[in-house]
Amino acid sequence: MAAHRSIRLAAFLSFTVFMPVTASMAAQTPAPDWPQWRGPSRDGSIPAAQVPAAWPESYAPAWRVDIGEGFSSPIIAAGRVFVHSRRDPQEIVTAIDVASGKVIWQQQYAAGYQKNQYAVKMAKGPNATPLAAGGRVFTLGATGMLVAWDAATGKEIWRQDYSKQIDFSKLFCGTSASPLLAQGRLIVQIGSDVHGGRVLALDPATGATAWEWKGAGPGYASPLVATIGGVAQIVTLTNSSIVGLDAAKGAPLWSAPFTDEWHENIVTPIWTGTHLIVSGTRQGTQAYTVARTGAAWSATRVWQATASSMYMSTPVVADGAIYGLSDKRRGHFVALDVATGAVRWTTEGREGEYASVLLTPKHVIFLTNANRFIVARRGAASFDVEKTYTVGQAETWSVPVVLGRDLVLRDATGVSRLSGR
Repeated sequence: MAAHRSIRLAAFLSFTVFMPVTASMAAQTPAPDWPQWRGPSRDGSIPAAQVPAAWPESYAPAWRVDIGEGFSSPIIAAGRVFVHSRRDPQEIVTAIDVASGKVIWQQQYAAGYQKNQYAVKMAKGPNATPLAAGGRVFTLGATGMLVAWDAATGKEIWRQDYSKQIDFSKLFCGTSASPLLAQGRLIVQIGSDVHGGRVLALDPATGATAWEWKGAGPGYASPLVATIGGVAQIVTLTNSSIVGLDAAKGAPLWSAPFTDEWHENIVTPIWTGTHLIVSGTRQGTQAYTVARTGAAWSATRVWQATASSMYMSTPVVADGAIYGLSDKRRGHFVALDVATGAVRWTTEGREGEYASVLLTPKHVIFLTNANRFIVARRGAASFDVEKTYTVGQAETWSVPVVLGRDLVLRDATGVSRLSGR
């Protein structure tokens, strides 16, 4: 493995002491839920009720809690922020009152491992974003430790330890796919280049396996569920392909090659209703149609935009466009035509190595790893910025939660609530 991969994936700092909450804020109304990776619909869309009527002039800290290192994004359910972190060799799950910043409960467990020797500057995770559903919080750690927690009390309900089925020596990020709920089952993706990959459907109440698919080792992307041709499908990336599985039974329906010499398939695929959008740093952004002829399914590539590759940042789709951060030109924002892949607009570059991309009814939001929170107008002929803020106390590599005029934000050193002024 080449050392340049670890440089591109970014450096993080470890913190070993909890900082006290610096401020508190009384909530006027209960915080809406943001229960999983990329939000309620898993597509980066912020519900209209969570979007401010007018964007604030600035943000000020309301509270802050040091929770350790990691790339996992915070989620919100039932008025609590849940965040998964690490103080090596422990992984930590913390529940925080969203209004006051008070830590309600915290659990930890041993999760030591030796990562890829070239990823020396990277934190050891966790990488997967938790999932809140049915009064439970599900966390999948970097070592493949899957745990179901009681959201109210923090009591462990069940766990599945998949660490013995993962070889970490060639993985740069460990287990990374965020859990998904589909067909009433918990979907997780685990594995490695050496052991191969598995997609599992589990009973959320017990952790028992309902079905299992085995194939190529995983990429670092998270799976999605989409109804295609009338069939609910789990769509995900392996280290060398895109696959579609029957969500009810786990049977493989179709696959298409999506190779990467370093197995860095990181970007979550997107189903637009007509096209499946995937992107990678060496494959560019691509669109596929997925169709069934008789009993046979197929995925056919309809366009490829090699000049607009997305390395770690998952885009959003609206207005007939794909809005994202291409890793070319040291990072540049781009809008691609969803039907053809043609460029609608781009920025000059040097925007950053990463951006979380979110969608509101009127805006596209970009949060870069350099702490720039950018609110741009949708549907414009060029990059049209309405507001730009500096947020966070350290680099930011996780998806924020918009709570009206407030933000819940995780950076490299902790999780904060910022109050709009």
